[in-house]
Amino acid sequence: MDTSGLYIHIPFCRRKCAYCDFYSRAFGDHGDEYVTALLAEMDESRRFLTSKPEGRPRLTTVYFGGGTPSLLSAAQLARIFEHITQSFTLLPEAEITLEANPDDLKEDYLEALGSLPVNRLSIGIQSFIDSELAFIGRRHTAQQAIDAVRRCKEHGYDNISIDLMMALPGQTLESFDQSLSQALDLGVQHISAYLLSLEPGVPLHRSLRQGRWQEAGEELSTAMYRRLHERLTAAGYEHYEVSNFARPGFRSRHNSAYWQGRPYLGLGPSAHSFDGHGRRWNVPDLAAYLRHDFQREYDNPNPEERYNELVMTRLRCLEGICLEQLHQSFGQDLYDTCLASAQKWIKAGNMHLEGGRLVIDPDSWLVSDEIIRDLMQV
Repeated sequence: MDTSGLYIHIPFCRRKCAYCDFYSRAFGDHGDEYVTALLAEMDESRRFLTSKPEGRPRLTTVYFGGGTPSLLSAAQLARIFEHITQSFTLLPEAEITLEANPDDLKEDYLEALGSLPVNRLSIGIQSFIDSELAFIGRRHTAQQAIDAVRRCKEHGYDNISIDLMMALPGQTLESFDQSLSQALDLGVQHISAYLLSLEPGVPLHRSLRQGRWQEAGEELSTAMYRRLHERLTAAGYEHYEVSNFARPGFRSRHNSAYWQGRPYLGLGPSAHSFDGHGRRWNVPDLAAYLRHDFQREYDNPNPEERYNELVMTRLRCLEGICLEQLHQSFGQDLYDTCLASAQKWIKAGNMHLEGGRLVIDPDSWLVSDEIIRDLMQV
């Protein structure tokens, strides 16, 4: 394989947010122990990305996700980077992202982080309204988030992404507009924005069932998404994926590789990996992981499953499905089936054919789930 991505999961949080279903555990004194386990898994797993015993996989992206990766100290991150450079060929132009909470990005932390090759920060903000942040259990205020972004810029970071959420408890179109205005004022290069989605069992789902708040209706959710698209594209952001906007040249290269089906290695409990053919994922068990007991499950999808995945990921992106690739990968029958299923959406104006690609128009991404289901093989 030519180039690959590396995902490193840091499964620790000081406090779990009320909407979160990702695998994470309370941050105690496991940092050094966890890094040691990560390095051991890295040694065991780097062959996943190459069939040559002597091969050193070439990395174009590294992504520290979580959890809260910014809970690791700069010294702990330095240990990981040292091992990465010993195990892989980290290309000079590699995108290296660290997810962070605003209240972790203090002056001394950013000073220490400056000695590391991190060149992209992804900051989980979710809202710039204090009452909304408090309800969903975020551990920062709006002002702390604003100050954190400004400090990052002062320390020379010129590739900053922030996360926002829509349809939060108590959120109105006006309050969402305020968050958008603040995000635009900060001048970050990338914005990810997600509609609130709750899994059963998370605290916010329980409080919803207890009647403590009401879900945003479809009309309000739709209005928020349309406002998001209108304001960010008017400000010069490219709406390149359903939930992602970037200044020209600042797309998330790591996440784009997922959506384009490129290989990557995931390390840490619950992390997923893809070698271009099959997938594996680590069992979400921190205790076993700290014992270096790297338990995994595997999946080798059949052609129909691979086709469904291609439809689901590519149609979420601005470039859509390359029809030549579709034909080469799946043959005439699935190619014909896909185009036949797309006809009603093309006629309705939700999709179009352009430059050998089948594309959902960005202003139709609100119904993309329905379109994708229609094109998938059940």
